[in-house]
Amino acid sequence: MLLPVVAVGGVVLAPGPRVLLVQRAKPPMLGQWTLPGGRLKGGETIAQAVEREVLEETGIRVVAGNLIEVVEIMTEDHHYVIHDHLCTPAAPSETPRAADDAADARYVRPSELSQLGVTEAVARVVMKGVALRQVLNEDE
Repeated sequence: MLLPVVAVGGVVLAPGPRVLLVQRAKPPMLGQWTLPGGRLKGGETIAQAVEREVLEETGIRVVAGNLIEVVEIMTEDHHYVIHDHLCTPAAPSETPRAADDAADARYVRPSELSQLGVTEAVARVVMKGVALRQVLNEDE
């Protein structure tokens, strides 16, 4: 039996709206487009892990905000409990560059998600993030 691994994901939204995605360079999900993220390290808060993972994979500095959803992924080889958070880029016009576990990184419009073959969970979390950002902006 596999023990669950706590992981994080960042829904980084830039004007447009556009969302930051990475193409995985390593298993699991090799070659698949998804949200930047990864495992929580010891002594690190969820927010710190989100900010670190996004920076490591894309070179984009972000501030992690509200929790959007907790997604659980279970396969024969992996059990991840992923905390996906809405993130604000420090410099929205900055161009992402793939690094660490990412083969590619780019901002895309939510309407392009299906063309990139993202999972239903990624598409759902992105759309919840877009809706949450609109609500938060209306409150300002």
